[in-house]
This record gives sequence, C-alpha cells and structure tokens, in this order.
Amino acid sequence: MSVDNDWSELPPELLDTIVNKLIDLRDYLHFRAVCPSWRSSTPATPKNLPCQLPWLMLPKNQSNRRGFFNFVDNKVHFLNLPEASNSRRRCGSSHGWLIIVDESPSIFVINPLTKVTFNLPPVSQFPNVVNFNFYSVGREFTLRSPHGEVYARNLKEMRDSFIRKAVISSSPSRDPNFITMVILNETGELAYCKNGEHSWKFIDDARFYDEDVIYFEGLFYAVHKSGEIAVCDVSGDTPSVSFIETPKQIGGDMQYLVKTNDEFLLVTRFLELDIDAAYHQLDVVYKTVEFCVFRLVLERPRCEWEEINSLGETMLFLGENSSLALLASDFPGCEGNRIYFTDDYCEANYDGVDGNHDLGYYNLADGSIEALSCCPRNSHSVLRWPPPIWFTPNPC
Repeated sequence: MSVDNDWSELPPELLDTIVNKLIDLRDYLHFRAVCPSWRSSTPATPKNLPCQLPWLMLPKNQSNRRGFFNFVDNKVHFLNLPEASNSRRRCGSSHGWLIIVDESPSIFVINPLTKVTFNLPPVSQFPNVVNFNFYSVGREFTLRSPHGEVYARNLKEMRDSFIRKAVISSSPSRDPNFITMVILNETGELAYCKNGEHSWKFIDDARFYDEDVIYFEGLFYAVHKSGEIAVCDVSGDTPSVSFIETPKQIGGDMQYLVKTNDEFLLVTRFLELDIDAAYHQLDVVYKTVEFCVFRLVLERPRCEWEEINSLGETMLFLGENSSLALLASDFPGCEGNRIYFTDDYCEANYDGVDGNHDLGYYNLADGSIEALSCCPRNSHSVLRWPPPIWFTPNPC
C-alpha cells in the first residue's frame, strides 16, 4: 500500500535544518519556489549563504539589460540595470556590489540583484580637486598635483581615468558602517570615506601603494609595485599605517594581493604587446602571457615572498573586482589551480594600447591560457568598453 507524502507539511524545524545546509543561491531560490509553505518558512533574503561563484558582467548593449556570464553552466543571465548606463563607469566590485562613477560627477554603490543603492561623496570632494564648475565645458575640474601644479580635466576624463579601482569593506546592507577605499590613477594616492561622510580623505603615508588593495578583518592592505604591503587602519579619526617590508619583487607589469583562508598571496601578471589584425587594419594590443604566484612568509627572520607552483584546489579571480580566492571543491564543475582574470588596464602599463579582450583563465599547472566561451581573446567582434568585471551574486 503506497502512502503519498505531502512535502508541504514538513515541520518547520526540519525545513530550517535543510535551508541552513544550502550554499548555492540558485538552490535557495528553488527551495522557496516549491510551495507557499516552504516559501513562508524562509526569509526572502538569505543570511547564511557563503560567497557565491562570480559571474562575469559583460559590456552594455543597446538596452538597459546587462548580461552576466556563468562560466560553469555556460549561460548568460540578464538583469535590467539602467544604473550602469553608458554614461557611467563601474570602477570596482566587492561583496556583490558595484561601485559606479558618473559624469555628473556622483559615485555610488549598487547591488544589481536588489537595486539597493548608497551614495558616496562625489568626485569633486577629493582633496586634490580644488574646483568643480559644471559650466566650464571641457575643463570642469581643476586639480592640484602632489607637486603643486594646477591642471584641468573634463567630465569624461575624470569618469574614465581618475579612479583606478574601488573596494568596499563589507556589504552595505549588512554593515551600515562600511568603508570605501579607492586607488587614484594618476597620483598613486589611496583615498577612503566612511558611509555617511561627505568628502574623501587621503592616506598620505601609503602613497604609491597603488597596485591593489583588499580588506581583511578590520584593515585595508595595499601593495606596492615592489611587493611591500601597507597595512591601513582607518577606523579612527585619522588613518594609521604600518608596513610589511619584503625583498623587492623585480619584473612583471601588474601586482594583485589576495587573501586565502590561511595566507596572503601576491600575484604578478606579465603582459606582452602584440599585433592584432581587425577590420582590415593593424592594431597594437596587449595580452597577458603569464602569472607568477607568491605566498607571504612571516615566520623567518625577515618577511619574504616565496614562489609557489600550485594553488591546489584554490581558484583566483582578478581584475577590477576585489581580488578573490575560492575553493573549486565548493563549486561543482570548477577546477582549482586556475587564475581567472579580466582586463583592468591603466595608463601605468602600456599607454594608448588596447587590451579589453584580454581575459580568460590561466592554468598554473602548465602555463596555458584559455578563453571563456563568451569572450574570445583579442576579438574585436564582441566586446566593447568597459571591459567585463567579476561580480559575486549577493542578495543582501
């Protein structure tokens, strides 16, 4: 004799046990879609999910829909996101939020899934901006260099090149006291603001530690081209900076700082100029040819970077996003020992040279580079400005 089970009658404590074991956002959404009883037993916004596998946010098309590519299932998911229009540039991605700078010249952070937005101080409120006049067409900004020279920049120049990269300390929905840190492109300055403040502050002692910056356990870590690290505590009224000094790293074009579960990694990226034939003309482009990975050794008499030949199960995601390390074993269909990278070109590398198709993944085992199916390397037929960026889906 068969007995029909009514799954909608499962006791709340059992449903709670099941939902607390879910780690994938899609599984969570499918769970809530089973029936009204299951949906009412769980919050619309999950609180227990770990960091999700990043999607690749693709360049804008003619509509307000933005494509997000999931490289595991090889599918593009579309979100309506007019906030990331062509007149705006996203300059960072952290904790599932995008940092966007406008020509207006506002700066804000937005969660593409929930559309929740927090305003940051505008570009005109950086310490080196001495004047902003919207009606001085083509010379709206007046800036002062660290050497005292005064020069002008227009709206588009400030939108596209003033800020190199921005990161936030935590998800603004979970932590209303989040802090934003930015790297300025021309001067190598680090600037920060706390949520609710009306202007940006420079960290004078950490100037030129401008290769990459990450946040970990209450502190920002910024890395110099040579591999030295500035540890920035901005929790008080004035910033305090200490340094992790290491033997200088020689070579490489770009440096990234990544925190895994148990150590800091320094990733050196090597670029190479190439000739690309497109549309019946020859263009000079750059492309990534190699990565080297080092771990920070602290227990010796002197701190140093030690090269490693394998990441094991670890995957790294590098670019304009906050540098991220995840375990492939946590995500079915993924393989470890890979570095997934996007183009985050700046003038400090190869001035005037295009590279916005320079993305894919690097296999540390054999040094090979493979393209993602949505983005053929060095193909001008698909991608446009701005280049893609890694984005971790986060509903809260």
